[in-house]
Amino acid sequence: MAVVEAFEHAGATLIAERRGAGDPVFVLVHGIGMGRSVFAELADHLDDGEVIAVDLPGYGEAPEPPRVLTMERNADLVAQFLRRRVGRPAVLIGHSMGAQVVAEIAARHPEVADRVVLIGPTVDPSARTAPRQLWRLLRDIAVESPRVIAVGAREYVRAGPRLRAKFRAMLVHRPERTFPRVTAPALVLRGEDDVVAPPEWCGDVVAALPDGRLVEVPGHGHETMIRDAAASAREILRFVHDG
Repeated sequence: MAVVEAFEHAGATLIAERRGAGDPVFVLVHGIGMGRSVFAELADHLDDGEVIAVDLPGYGEAPEPPRVLTMERNADLVAQFLRRRVGRPAVLIGHSMGAQVVAEIAARHPEVADRVVLIGPTVDPSARTAPRQLWRLLRDIAVESPRVIAVGAREYVRAGPRLRAKFRAMLVHRPERTFPRVTAPALVLRGEDDVVAPPEWCGDVVAALPDGRLVEVPGHGHETMIRDAAASAREILRFVHDG
């Protein structure tokens, strides 16, 4: 049975949905315009420990903060939640923009990160403009299933009228400066057909990480953990348990 709780720190609130118990602890951080609901299927497959999926401030059911949070402030908020409500290092899993937040958590607060999983990480420096990112997102979602499109559309509506400012906060962040400071073992997980996180960029991400590896999921795009999460879950569990 899932338990939903709110956590407030420095004027911002996240919502956390927790299920299961024991180790490992998986913490799921969503991408731009999304919320914790996109991880429903992935959470079902990560069934050998505790799974915590969060709504970042201003996404999903989390209230809008007074100002849109930077990636660094989102990271600080999640790290404080982990210290106060979890109390042990976790496997941090971030999708898309969530990969930026997770990288910042691991770099700024290494004591809360056991391992790191970056799924379809953004933002590729060669496409660090709003038009290019939107074009890539539209190209990717055009070939996705109706379920992915429906879930994505619902969550983008819930992200509200400040989505443009949230998009800007994502774009101004420079994750390539953060990756070298991530000391935890890291898995970069890329859908084979992902146009948002192209292979060259994901290769650069792995090269920048002190302990990084790349795995591609055949036949999947950017929203791999929404359409069919089983393959991604297998790779994550292999990374966590087999090293």
